Amino acid sequence: MSTHHGPGAGAPGTGPGGDRPGEGEHDFPVSFSIPPTRREAITRQLRGEIVEGTLAPGTVIKDAELAARLGVSITPVREAIAQLVAEGLVDVAPNRTRRIADLNVQDTVDLIDVMGLLACAGVEWGVENITDEHLERLRTRLGEFEDALARRDVTAANAAGSDFSTILILASGNRELQTHVDLVVTRTRRMIALKWDSAMWAPWTEGYRAVLELLERGERAGAVERYRQIYRECRALLGAAAEQP
Repeated sequence: MSTHHGPGAGAPGTGPGGDRPGEGEHDFPVSFSIPPTRREAITRQLRGEIVEGTLAPGTVIKDAELAARLGVSITPVREAIAQLVAEGLVDVAPNRTRRIADLNVQDTVDLIDVMGLLACAGVEWGVENITDEHLERLRTRLGEFEDALARRDVTAANAAGSDFSTILILASGNRELQTHVDLVVTRTRRMIALKWDSAMWAPWTEGYRAVLELLERGERAGAVERYRQIYRECRALLGAAAEQP
């Protein structure tokens, strides 16, 4: 989810000290490419820890401690934290103390609305450019998404689910839009923090299957409308959760 969207994961086998990668053999969505710089690698590492709850809401951020744990200098850590502040994952108090953001259910509902607005616009633009190659990628990602959930691997499910949407959005050719979607997806995943058996996965698994089937039949308008339905269903589930004591 997501879009991280699986309602974040660093690239396998990479760490803060990873080398700069060469050009990829395939033009896969940029959301899950290997981070090319130390700062971006650290940002992805910390973002993943926030989304997964390893860095819990309210945790005070100390640059020196993070740098020591990650085995890097303070400068890229500070740059990474500045990025996470911009993404809304870290709050800065008036005394400059930085803490992991603690966001409520209404914040999550608001983010779902924003994510839906952006992602649905991207999908609506992208479906007109869908090719057989895109469809094959979508089939692959959907299979990976469902297999990951069957294995109870939430991190892999988030990555594959987000990539499904990313393929559709990037077909529009608007990478700037995808960048904004990625930021909202990250914050949303952080707040929802889905377990493998959460009911919140159902709108995505069922919706993605239906979207793919419609695209395979050439029903592009129907696919866009079915994609929008995913967000309506997610919002309804979140609303129900908010009403529980």
